[in-house]
Amino acid sequence: MKIHEFQAKQLFRDAGVAVLEGVVAATPDEAAAAFSKLGGSLAVVKAQIHAGGRGKGTIKNNPAQRGVQLVRSADEAKTCAANMLGQPLVTIQTGAEGQAVRRVLVESGCDIAREWYLGIVVDRGCGLPVLMASTEGGMNIEDVAEKTPELIFKEAFHPDAGLLPYQVRKLCKKLSLSGASAKSADKFLKSLANLFVKLDCSMIEINPLVVTKAGELVALDGKVTFDDNALFRHPQLADLRDKNEEDPNELRAGEAGLSYVQLEGNIGCLVNGAGLAMSTMDIIKLHGGQPTNFLDVGGGANAEQVTEAFRILLSDKGVKAVLVNIFGGIMRCTTIATAIVAAYKQVGFNVPLVVRLEGTEVDEGRKILADSGVDIINAVGLTDAAQKVVAAAKGN
Repeated sequence: MKIHEFQAKQLFRDAGVAVLEGVVAATPDEAAAAFSKLGGSLAVVKAQIHAGGRGKGTIKNNPAQRGVQLVRSADEAKTCAANMLGQPLVTIQTGAEGQAVRRVLVESGCDIAREWYLGIVVDRGCGLPVLMASTEGGMNIEDVAEKTPELIFKEAFHPDAGLLPYQVRKLCKKLSLSGASAKSADKFLKSLANLFVKLDCSMIEINPLVVTKAGELVALDGKVTFDDNALFRHPQLADLRDKNEEDPNELRAGEAGLSYVQLEGNIGCLVNGAGLAMSTMDIIKLHGGQPTNFLDVGGGANAEQVTEAFRILLSDKGVKAVLVNIFGGIMRCTTIATAIVAAYKQVGFNVPLVVRLEGTEVDEGRKILADSGVDIINAVGLTDAAQKVVAAAKGN
């Protein structure tokens, strides 16, 4: 689960991680009032959407308006907010359509001496959270990782112990921090690491993290993503969820107990198992097709879930064909075949349906499909399935 920058910064503030003073606004007048409340001569108006690259992003219908902009008066704050609110902001992470801006964060200015990148993720290789810092703050960290990986410094830490003092000292040396800045870094980095563990985060990212002219570390940005599988341990986080920022089909699938990710393409995929889903998408692309989604019904899906899965797939007007790729293990092929027939009759298909079954009770499952009387293209093997669904999507 993702949250907005202003929400992330409140969590930072509560955890003892330094942030600037800011006020959230949902109208231009509120933005003007926020500027006045902050009491300075300079502020920043920042669009609040669940996407990175806002500083370089532009309002779709007003390319001159950036997603992050300096303002020097209440009137400027009001005008800037009016240009953003209700409009789609296009960034490198939103796609061409952008995401609608419903709120802005008006934040006080800051005397910046240096900028860093700081992030924490779980490293599956070592099985530990890893704090990453780079002197190349404010840039696309992906480019830094690709072109100059030696500029990204990493420290893995144990969840129980947190980030240890010697690790902070190592990072400070690599980042050329000393004196007051090193003291500030000790509190900042340890507090952030503790927050990551305490709230079962899957990612924390601050870009940029700044060192002020007074030597203090301040989070100028904040992105936090939580591990969905651990949210039951943190009921207080439920109120931070903004469903307006999530794909409607992904929300709908989640409510049905399905795993769904929207992609760009024209071939719908219904698969049981994440690994099989990834393989299915790969082989579709290998044969010249483009999957439009990742949809995993899991190992124990019932007829109702399969029917809802088809409804979700077919609600995408760009879908030209659907591939059902099932390996029967826990789920028997007879169960999925019966569910496919029932869903086909209930939902009604207007695009070709290719089905590949393997595994437990596969012969019986194929017979159910063959005797059903519904218009299904049977496939034997993954390559055969991919070739047939790609051809079907092209109208062949």
